[in-house]
Amino acid sequence: MSMNERLSYLFGNVALSRMRNFIGRDTLFAFDLDGTLAPITPQPCAIGIPDSIRQEFIILNEQAVVAVITGRSRSDALHHLGISPRYLIGNHGAEGLPGWKERENEFFNIASQWQSQLDEIFPMNTRDGITIENKGTTLSIHYRHVCNIKYTHKIILEAINKLDPQPRRIGGQFIENLIPENAPDKGIALRILMDKSGCHKSLFVGDDETDEDVFRLNDANIFTVRVGINVFSDALFYLKGQNEIMQLIGEINNELRKIQ
Repeated sequence: MSMNERLSYLFGNVALSRMRNFIGRDTLFAFDLDGTLAPITPQPCAIGIPDSIRQEFIILNEQAVVAVITGRSRSDALHHLGISPRYLIGNHGAEGLPGWKERENEFFNIASQWQSQLDEIFPMNTRDGITIENKGTTLSIHYRHVCNIKYTHKIILEAINKLDPQPRRIGGQFIENLIPENAPDKGIALRILMDKSGCHKSLFVGDDETDEDVFRLNDANIFTVRVGINVFSDALFYLKGQNEIMQLIGEINNELRKIQ
């Protein structure tokens, strides 16, 4: 199926009607954070949720089962959210899942081993713009501020190939995310939350490669929306940009009011 046959603009009449018909009291509403609830910024620590989105999100959180599934750690995500949704899942699915605390400890130990190995490969005085972020159960290697992007990415990939145990690697814009092989991805995390919450359906909104783990599920009970069009995405619908998130959550809130 071609992209044009599959990926539709959400605020077209047909797609919007499908979303309205999909929404029910048994729907879990799940969102990524960076690039979805909050605009992307050059400095990840500087992200913020616009007040207009925050107000709609608060309303949604009060009347439905809401989850945020993010690549950030839970504590970092909560700091930027300023709101406690029913479920807050960090580290791409590897932190905060109900019933997974013992497994989280395993992931934490693996990430610590990687940190030690990378500290040997990239001593602090030789990193030249490379930043290794230890999020607890995963690591992220940032290289946005290096002088030679292509060369630096090459040596980062070579370093990753030396790690033991080998991670599951998810690339992004000037970032490589390293995740324990047996850790749940966002798709697995969403299914677990649907089961734990008793929600038979879910509406999920995300914007990057890590969110494709949800988009690829191809489940009729999961309504997927991508922020920004991408011809390679497996999402069903797309928004033109992050500036349409407030309208999306507002539409959801309006529909939920009708079915109270």
